[in-house]
Amino acid sequence: MSKLRRQISANTANTAETKDLNVIKGKTGNVYESIAIIAKRANQINISLKEELHNKLEEFASHTDSLEEIHENKEQIEISRAYERMPNPALLATQEFLDDKIYYRKNEDDLFS
Repeated sequence: MSKLRRQISANTANTAETKDLNVIKGKTGNVYESIAIIAKRANQINISLKEELHNKLEEFASHTDSLEEIHENKEQIEISRAYERMPNPALLATQEFLDDKIYYRKNEDDLFS
């Protein structure tokens, strides 16, 4: 099981719940900046989950060009269902942000001056 999947099963509920915007705003001082950080992390999580799922399902792929009937594989279906039951990447990213597990920095104009 991947590190991300262990983290998902341990920390996050599978349902959306309301969050206090003042708490989210308090981390960066700007609610839009906080949401942009959460969105970028959610995109990272989504990409890694897609890659992981694709790699697992690639094991079951048939690379022949025959017209034989495609058989449903129960293991493949279970893997797909497990990923469908996972929480939304935005929920995971929001929880990581609120738990201070995301590193971010503000790009200053005078950084190289």
